[in-house]
Amino acid sequence: MFPAGIEELEMIRKECTRMSTKRALLSAAASVVPVPFTDIATDVVLLKQIIPRISEKFGLSKEQIDEYNPQLAIFIYDVAKRFGTNMIGKYVTKELIVQILKKMGVRLTTKQVMKYVPVLGQAISAGISFTAMRFIIRSHINECYKVARTVIEANKVQPKENLK
Repeated sequence: MFPAGIEELEMIRKECTRMSTKRALLSAAASVVPVPFTDIATDVVLLKQIIPRISEKFGLSKEQIDEYNPQLAIFIYDVAKRFGTNMIGKYVTKELIVQILKKMGVRLTTKQVMKYVPVLGQAISAGISFTAMRFIIRSHINECYKVARTVIEANKVQPKENLK
């Protein structure tokens, strides 16, 4: 369901931010394991789970948007396109996640190398992993927030019975 107003939108943003920190900590923990690419596989799984959940909380998953009245759905897609978002209103696939992780390529390569340096290297790898995961997730939260806020401020969201 689409957020009813700015106050609800702020609560959703805070909840999603808390979720992002938890997932970033899981990513950091996985990066300490000295087995090649287990951390990247973990990151893919974590992102495939959390990105759709965040979109859903903001009322911006593909399934939700498709249920809204056509004018609202078109407006949401238009706003998302204007902001250049790449995960709102889309199915999150492994390929999409890998594409996002490739944009973080230098950090991921450094993370892979550093995890084999005893203690300090593992700490650096965990720090890089935490920061990269939190950045990706929070970027998505901010995109969802901007799109939802724009829709609300444009008075495109009517009482709940008009969403369908």
